[in-house]
Amino acid sequence: MRRSRAFIPTTKESPSDAVLASHIYLARAGFVTQVSAGLYNFLPLGKRVLTKIQNIVNEEMERAGAQEVDLSFVTPSELWEESGRLNKFGKELLRFKDRKNNDFVLGPTHEEMMVNLVKNRITSYKQLPINLYQIKTKFRDEARPRFGLMRGREFLMKDAYSFHATTEDLNREFETMEATYKRILERLDLDFRIVEADSGAIGGSGSKELMVIADSGEDTIAVCSKCEYGANVETATRGIRKDTTELKNYNSVRSVVKRLHFEEEDKIVLFFLRACDELQEVKAVNSLGALDISDLEEAELEKLGLTDESLAPLNLENIEYVFDRALQEAEDLNNIDLSTLNEPLYYDIYSVQEGDACPECSAPMTFTKGIEVGHIFKLGTTYSKALKAEFLNEKGQGTPFEMGTYGMGISRLVASVIEQNHDEKGCVWTKETAPYMVNIMVSNIKDEEQMALGEKLYTQFQDAGVEVVLDDRKDRFGFKMKDAELIGFPYTLIIGKELVNGNVQIFERATCDKEESSVETVYETLIGKIS
Repeated sequence: MRRSRAFIPTTKESPSDAVLASHIYLARAGFVTQVSAGLYNFLPLGKRVLTKIQNIVNEEMERAGAQEVDLSFVTPSELWEESGRLNKFGKELLRFKDRKNNDFVLGPTHEEMMVNLVKNRITSYKQLPINLYQIKTKFRDEARPRFGLMRGREFLMKDAYSFHATTEDLNREFETMEATYKRILERLDLDFRIVEADSGAIGGSGSKELMVIADSGEDTIAVCSKCEYGANVETATRGIRKDTTELKNYNSVRSVVKRLHFEEEDKIVLFFLRACDELQEVKAVNSLGALDISDLEEAELEKLGLTDESLAPLNLENIEYVFDRALQEAEDLNNIDLSTLNEPLYYDIYSVQEGDACPECSAPMTFTKGIEVGHIFKLGTTYSKALKAEFLNEKGQGTPFEMGTYGMGISRLVASVIEQNHDEKGCVWTKETAPYMVNIMVSNIKDEEQMALGEKLYTQFQDAGVEVVLDDRKDRFGFKMKDAELIGFPYTLIIGKELVNGNVQIFERATCDKEESSVETVYETLIGKIS
């Protein structure tokens, strides 16, 4: 590509709402441009990066035996009604009517559509297992779209769905997909952890998230200092606690009052846990299968007699009670007698703390921040039962499919690469994701010798299949150099004043080091670096 013809509108100005490096540099370097809140256009450089990530995903999914399809972006609402998610998904689900007054949604995820595709087309256990995937635009009407590509309303996602005759085969495919996603992130040269996670609105019996480690991540994850255990704090558990120095707090019970929101009603719930623990709200929501959680107004607390920090009573009317599972195993609690309760509900509702023991090896855990770039779920029969999608088993009986679903954010991966790879000058692309590998910069295009060498090397690299840019613009050297640093080409070959001595320079973006090379050897030197 000749830079004089390229559409790369770089700028010194950052978006007014940009706080993350990826948001700032992808916009300034001409990879993306904002259309509206949470909506972005991908410019030529951004599209190249997207395509490179897509190609890696396609290669690894094919290696795992999955088959690519392309489903409609627009989904009939009736499918979401059948699955029970039309109301459960909330306002993020964009609904609309067509000219014939039929109801549709813009798909934020495609479980219903994929089940509908397979239903009545795969009819026997002999046709199983099967894994179908797509790389497709999704839309979620986020209340507060922010952080550029990290939390947009429209985004590019790879979503796969597997169908099985048995739970055992679902477990096998789940492990295969975990290994596949791991290979994808390794090829992208990203630092990541695979962690236990909450299934949220997708549902199912278990899930794992793939987290790219970054200080800018929205998710807090607990990781073991010794083994590979990791979990989102929304689901993290701990081993036996050994920090009993504050015995009074450790053996005391506290209560927290919240309002849980369900599809048809709200409930006031009292959560009881050790005085030294904090309530984890996602766990609290899951304890009773609610949709959301919120605080009570001060007047409501006064009416219930819950205005101070004292332990709430166990005999309030029209109140639900949930007890942390740690209390079930506790001995000598000094301010409450749980034996008076008839079949109390116990659930893990505490929030892990740094220093808590790892549940697998008992080593201390630490917190780190992560960007969720992938999420895999064991759905079981959640959707196949609801949508009446069955196959005939070995006995000729109609049986709902065992399902898994496996999502990966392609556009979010673009931003994640920059969150891990940038400096104060701009982007630092990895070799697998760089839009172009080599940038040939002619310092003075009026110098015939400089320009001739630039054209010669440009042709050589093109013939060798190397993605190369020839910066043949009339601009000053300093301006072009800042552009190269901002965009983040892995290597910039500088043809300048030293050419009279038979030398050029190689600038490596990752290290910002400049290396002098002779004209005769520079091609081989760069080929060696990028291979």
